[in-house]
Amino acid sequence: MSGTGGVSSPHKPFWIGVLVGALAMAALFTAVSMFRASPAAASAFLAKNRHAEGVRETASGLQYKVLMAGAGARPTDADVAVVTYRGTLVDGTAFDESRRPVPMPVAGVIPGFAEGLKLMQTGARYRLWIGPDLGYGSRATGPIPAHSVLVFDVDLVAVQRATPNLEGRPR
Repeated sequence: MSGTGGVSSPHKPFWIGVLVGALAMAALFTAVSMFRASPAAASAFLAKNRHAEGVRETASGLQYKVLMAGAGARPTDADVAVVTYRGTLVDGTAFDESRRPVPMPVAGVIPGFAEGLKLMQTGARYRLWIGPDLGYGSRATGPIPAHSVLVFDVDLVAVQRATPNLEGRPR
């Protein structure tokens, strides 16, 4: 025994590793707990944001800012919007980003994103603030905590119109 408190020297690195791992897990749990969104926090953010310069709000509560106006077609629920986008939480944490234009069926995305796309014209760039009611609500989805306000910068690159099938309905 050489002053190691009864722990032999070969086991010391193991216990240090266990201690460091436990401390890291505790720190991660604390950080995740602090970032949990709440309905009250989302409402407070949106109430303040609606008064920011250039921010507009629809009847449903979607907030948006026109960063660059477009001049082309507006997509409908039946169309596919070709977009580039970056999605973040209000604290700036990125959760998704397209590296190149991506086709998205307008009717296949969360309601707030679909509503924002239908406001845009081809060539436009908008910033969307999507409250939980128009996003994922009380569900946590991947890196997105429940009750989160989602922030998207979206470029509408093109609109692919739905083509009717033989019965006259969109495919």
